Parts: sequence; structure tokens; C-alpha cells
Amino acid sequence: MSAILTKTPVTAPPDTEPAPRIVPARRTGQWTAAAAVLVLVALGLVSVATNRAFQWDVVGAYFTSTSVLRGLGLTLWLTALVMALGFVLGTLLAVMRLSDNPVLRAVSWGYVWFFRSTPILVQLLFWFNIGVLYPTILGVHTVNLLGPVSVAVIGLTLHEAAYAAEVVRGGILSVDRGQIEAAQSLGLGRGRRLTRIVLPQAMRAIVPPAGNMLIGTLKGTSIVSVIAVQDLLYSVQLVYHATYQVIPLLLVATLWYVLVTSVLSVGQHYVERHYARGTAGAR
Repeated sequence: MSAILTKTPVTAPPDTEPAPRIVPARRTGQWTAAAAVLVLVALGLVSVATNRAFQWDVVGAYFTSTSVLRGLGLTLWLTALVMALGFVLGTLLAVMRLSDNPVLRAVSWGYVWFFRSTPILVQLLFWFNIGVLYPTILGVHTVNLLGPVSVAVIGLTLHEAAYAAEVVRGGILSVDRGQIEAAQSLGLGRGRRLTRIVLPQAMRAIVPPAGNMLIGTLKGTSIVSVIAVQDLLYSVQLVYHATYQVIPLLLVATLWYVLVTSVLSVGQHYVERHYARGTAGAR
């Protein structure tokens, strides 16, 4: 018997409705707000550029003057020295705070508590008048021992060390405990574990707040003008006390602070990216 092959008719697929058209959300309010902000910014810039009271010609004349550049140099030197000494002392305090010795922990906690609780201006004035409290220390007369610059270095360093201690301590605590245990299993001593294992990994968490501290310290050095340290702000004050051109000289100081902090911010970005290599947030 021969098989009879039948051809199954091909039926057309049923009519389907077209896919819905995707319409982007209208963000009229956001674009309106953005346009309003741009208009306000433009008006502000035009006002600053055209207002004769700012005396931009005077700003240009004093921007690179010898006295201003000398004050800027002292500000940069003071910032670098205070940050270096502050982090050295802060790292020591952080290690003491994480120590198993209760005395070291208590001393570190007390230091951080005290110097974070008192205003920096009070600390500077205290050190500036240390000769009143202790006229002699170990047979040395203290009245003329500390000059204004020395007082600024001591006061700012002790103040910054308290904040640096917490930054370093937070960075150390961010390191996975397993890393430390692995280093212990290899027989590494406490010092080598800290310098070779813990701190390099802790830098990922230390660098961002440390960069903010650096910028804050740069601007905070302006407070030393109250004890006659000839930093950037004090230098422009000397000029406008003689010329009575207060606004343009303050603009000179402001522009230098903005310029230096912008450079430091760019440097902080690249340092953060260096220590964030191999992580999801690195870019």
C-alpha cells in the first residue's frame, strides 16, 4: 500500500498589534530650572566683570606683586609642613588608639578629644602667649623663644594631628581582617604588617579625606594672620591698609586660593585613582 502524502497548508500568523511607541519622558521642569540657573550665573558673571567697584586693573597689578607672591610662598610652605607633621603625629596616635595597651588608647583618645574640642584660634593664641604661663622651661626663657611662624607651625600641627589620627584610624579599620591574619601567618612583625600590608591598602580610604584636609589646611592657614604671620592674607592686608583698596586686594587673595585649591583638587583626583586601581570605583 502506498502512502499518500498530504501537504499541510501554511496558515498566516494572526494579526498582531504593533509595538507601543516609547515616548521619552518630558522633563520640562528640569530644563526650565537649568535654564534659569544658567541665566542667573551669566548675570552674576557679567555683573562681576562690569562692576567698576571690583577694580580689576588693581587686581591685575597686585596679583603677581612681590609681597603677594612672598605671602603665597609662606602659605604653601606652611601648608605642606603642617600636613606632613600632622600626619606623622596622627599616624602615631592612630596606632596608639588601636593598641591593646589601655594607657596608650586613653592618651590617644584624650588628645583627639581635646584638640578637636578647642577652636584653632584659641590654640594659636595660647601658644603665642605661652611665655605668660611658663616664663622659663628647663632654664630657657620662653618669652622670645617662639616666634609667630613657630607658633603657627606648632598650633596648626597639633590641631591637624587630631583629625589626621581619625582619618588614619578609619583607613586602618577598613582593611579586611583576613589580610592581617594572613600576614601574621607568614610571621611578619607588627611593624612590617603595618607598613607593608595595612597602610598600602588603607590608603584607598585615607586619601579622599586627607585631600579634603589638605585643602582645608591651605585655607585654614589664613587664620595665622591674627598673630602677624605674613601669609597670603596678611600680605594683602598690609597692602590695603596702606592703599585703602580693600576689595581688589581681597580678590587677589581669593583668586590665589581658588587657583591653588583647584590644582590640589586635580592632584587629589589622580592620587585617588592610583590607589583605587583594581576596584569597581576606579575611573
